Amino acid sequence: MERSRKRRKNNKYYMIGAAILLVLIVIGIVIGVNSCGRKEEEDIADPVVQEETESEEETLSPEEIAAEEEKAEREAHEELIEDTIASYGDIGMCSLEDGGYLNIREAADQHSDIVGKLYDRSACSVREDQGDWLKIKSGEIEGFVKSQYIITGEDAVQLARDEFKLRAIVLTERLNIRTEPSKESDVIGTAEEGGRYEVEEELDEWVKLKKGYVSKEYVELKECLDEARKLDEKTAVLNMYDNLGVSNVDNYLNIRKGPGDNQDIIGKLPKNSGAEILDEENGWYKIRSGAVTGYVSSKYILTGSAAVGIAIDKAELMAIVEADALNVREGPGEEYKAWTQITNSERYPVLGEENGWVKIDLGDDDDESGEATTAFVSSDFVEVRYALNEAIKFSPTEIARMKASSKRGQICNYALQFIGNPYVWGGLSLTKGCDCSGFVLKVMQKFGINLPHYSGAQAKSGKKVDSGSIRPGDLVFYANKSGTINHVAIYIGNGQIVHAANKKSGIKISSWRYRSPVKIVNVIGD
Repeated sequence: MERSRKRRKNNKYYMIGAAILLVLIVIGIVIGVNSCGRKEEEDIADPVVQEETESEEETLSPEEIAAEEEKAEREAHEELIEDTIASYGDIGMCSLEDGGYLNIREAADQHSDIVGKLYDRSACSVREDQGDWLKIKSGEIEGFVKSQYIITGEDAVQLARDEFKLRAIVLTERLNIRTEPSKESDVIGTAEEGGRYEVEEELDEWVKLKKGYVSKEYVELKECLDEARKLDEKTAVLNMYDNLGVSNVDNYLNIRKGPGDNQDIIGKLPKNSGAEILDEENGWYKIRSGAVTGYVSSKYILTGSAAVGIAIDKAELMAIVEADALNVREGPGEEYKAWTQITNSERYPVLGEENGWVKIDLGDDDDESGEATTAFVSSDFVEVRYALNEAIKFSPTEIARMKASSKRGQICNYALQFIGNPYVWGGLSLTKGCDCSGFVLKVMQKFGINLPHYSGAQAKSGKKVDSGSIRPGDLVFYANKSGTINHVAIYIGNGQIVHAANKKSGIKISSWRYRSPVKIVNVIGD
């Protein structure tokens, strides 16, 4: 009986378990069917959607597609412009009436050193307002500029939008700008390192700028705003003057002892030479240039931006001698022969530098070949920098006193009339061009003194004179590295000569020891 009750109870559990299992099976079947149904629906629906999408795309014309792409590019470009402008913070834009550039100075002072240049329509971040001056940062340059030349606010933002252009950023120290997209074409200028130049046309290997072509190899092309540029060596010449004046004459400008045409002449300021303007008085500037301080007529002196432009254009890399006398050698080293000396009274154009030695142009051309006379000096004794020519001491008082009674005075005065006229190798014209010996020949011929043409032959004429007895009108001769006489000049007194120097400067006045003389000759016969 008991056993029968147990069997009935177990059978009851078995039936409940089987029922539960049956329910689970049914639920599983339903879920599987639904999943298959959805999967089937998905498999069927995908091609329909794709077909509809493809159908929609096929309805756009090529013009509409291009328009959509152009719109996307325009929106991206506008976003780039706004992001760039925002990156400046308080943006400022340089605005100059005559173009050019604005000096960035180390301090808020007109006489402070220039540290960079901000070209017209270039961008900067305005960091601080000091009234007449703004402290700015542009590119790598931070300094002060005059506030009157910087636009700020919404006007600056609008100008920045207009000036956001494709530019070539120069990656090398100096990049040649050429007339054509070819390394064989003429060089017409240089692009500064870090400079951002607007691109007019992009070629395979070249970029066309406003001034000419530059190689793509040395630039980065980028849409951006123009920014400040570092102070290059040439522009550094401006830091040599607090109040720059540049002579604006064809040849030489007389420097007088006082402010007036009746004052004694005490110096000459060559064309495009630099001077410090010290004062102004009744149409005359008091200037200091080189070792000369005196007065010049203000109508022949450029100032302001005009002077700056000429100074940067005409500045040359020069060797400025720091010793009273300096040996020059045939080559770049002490093992080379020292064949002449130069003095600190002259500045010598630099032709190159090599292993601590500077190759210089001695300032005259060889009478026999017409080539420049060159030499090497140790960089330990010269300062090499861009500089302007400056005044030379010159007083015609002694010559004027001799003029009426002395042939020597007349010869010197006659020779000085041709200062600034051209040098032409082999030439015999005092006005159209002559070389050094041709100049001497024609001047002396005027006074009945006949000489051969070349300097070596002229040195054999007349009577030899020692340096302690030299007088105005005597001829001074110079030699080349081999000791052969190759240049001649006329001594005019006060330690100076007048000579047809070279193609660059023509007939000029120099110190008679601009290099060591080798012979002095009296051809006048008195």
